[in-house]
Amino acid sequence: MAHTSEMNTAHSGLFENLKTVVSGLQARHARYRQYRATVNELRSLSDRELSDLGLHRSIIFDVARHAVYDQ
Repeated sequence: MAHTSEMNTAHSGLFENLKTVVSGLQARHARYRQYRATVNELRSLSDRELSDLGLHRSIIFDVARHAVYDQ
């Protein structure tokens, strides 16, 4: 009986670790989707609109990365 209890405890820990990994992957994917949406939105702006925001097309990826990942 003790063996079964130990196995259940081991499985429980394994499933908790798996849930943690899956949750982390989901969070990373959500941030990546947010990053891509930010890049796409900035890329859709004209050079004039970017200039009005004080941005240049060459820094779009840096701006998006900072906006999403450096919070």
